[in-house]
Amino acid sequence: MDPEVAALAQSAGTALVTLMAADAWQRTRDGFAQLWRRRQPERADIVAAELDTGREDVLAAVAAHDQETLDELRLQWQGFVRRLIAAGPAAAQDLRGLLDELDPDGSASRGVTQHATGSGRARIYQAGRDQHITER
Repeated sequence: MDPEVAALAQSAGTALVTLMAADAWQRTRDGFAQLWRRRQPERADIVAAELDTGREDVLAAVAAHDQETLDELRLQWQGFVRRLIAAGPAAAQDLRGLLDELDPDGSASRGVTQHATGSGRARIYQAGRDQHITER
């Protein structure tokens, strides 16, 4: 699969699961359900039901601090989105628009990915946010 499509699906899955636990849930649900109605009307009812069930699972996982379940749900929705885009590549543009509308600053889908390789006497410092290093 195209790396850009895979990245979009990953971003969408992460954003959706994050927004499932947010106040904007109904708007998020309606937007994703409408996206499926436009692109895959035969699957729209199934996806709408999965959205409702998924939200219940997310809320339970958040309450239990169950990161593993949240990760699994992100992967599940990444798969749903990836199949939607694969079935009709024009859905990618619709999905980007929906994500921008629901999460304009991208905070729900923002993640940190870091890779580093060191050898010899290398020092590698990585941080997902602020980092303060005092060497003596």
